[in-house]
Amino acid sequence: MNRPGNGIRARLRTAASLALLPLFPLLALTACDSGGGAPAGAVAQEHSAPADDPVAGVRSVDSIAALLPAEVRKAGTLRVGSSVGSPPSAYFPNGQDKPPAGQDIDIADAVAKVLGVRLERQDASFETILPALGSGKYDFGTGNFGVTTERLKTIDFVTYINDGQGFAVKKGNTTLTTQVSDLTQLCGLTIGTGAGTTFEKTLTAQKGVCAAAGKKPYEVKVFAEAGAVTTALQQGRIEVVMSTINGLRHQAAQPVAQTAFLGEYHRLDVGFAFKKGSPLTPALQAAVNELIKNGTYARILQKWGTTASAIDTSRINPAEHA
Repeated sequence: MNRPGNGIRARLRTAASLALLPLFPLLALTACDSGGGAPAGAVAQEHSAPADDPVAGVRSVDSIAALLPAEVRKAGTLRVGSSVGSPPSAYFPNGQDKPPAGQDIDIADAVAKVLGVRLERQDASFETILPALGSGKYDFGTGNFGVTTERLKTIDFVTYINDGQGFAVKKGNTTLTTQVSDLTQLCGLTIGTGAGTTFEKTLTAQKGVCAAAGKKPYEVKVFAEAGAVTTALQQGRIEVVMSTINGLRHQAAQPVAQTAFLGEYHRLDVGFAFKKGSPLTPALQAAVNELIKNGTYARILQKWGTTASAIDTSRINPAEHA
């Protein structure tokens, strides 16, 4: 499996594992490319974001800001459609009337500071952001968007982490106890996932594998609300969750969640999303690479416990991992 970022991860793994994993005792799936998680209100009632602020010291870099189109530099703003659900990607630690927090939020804010612009963040549901890019509603989108061959036909990406697809079950589940490497292991089970995600598309596209293997098909239940997947799992209405590696690993590390992470299924690069042919991609790529170079990127991933998703360099439109 392709696992970029080994250099950064090797330097940070020890510090991250010792200091950061206990920071987020949340019953939540990751936001965005999962569509699952604890309701934001529930998170806000008991938990706050980490105090570290690696973005505070970021300064603009004129040579990188110069890569922006002249009209953007003049306006001094970028409009971002932001899918906010659960940690570690993006969530509301203090309620939906307060600013969001998370890895995606910090990276986007740091990129904006390098570029010397202000972000106009508009919260949006995951499945609406990519279609809205073509209409010009947003300049770019964030939402743990995985880079896939299908999406590359209509969307440009600037990568900033490497995450991907995984599975989890309720702790104590005896039906499925090992890492899922083949979807035939899910035959006869009910799987929950988020609407409009790579997970939904993967499961739907491969539904015939069980019949081909002479087994009972699996059932896919799709949820649009952030807390619905978690609730369905705890209530026994689904037996398996397909979501992001980071989110499921994060959730399983929290005793209150009572879930078991079954491991990685498929790695994906994750990036900021743009309409096809956007002139913004070189500037944002250069800004991400500046954050990697100056150490801010490493501090952000340490803060959110996602060091295992580090990349060594940002790329524009890389091919989907095999």
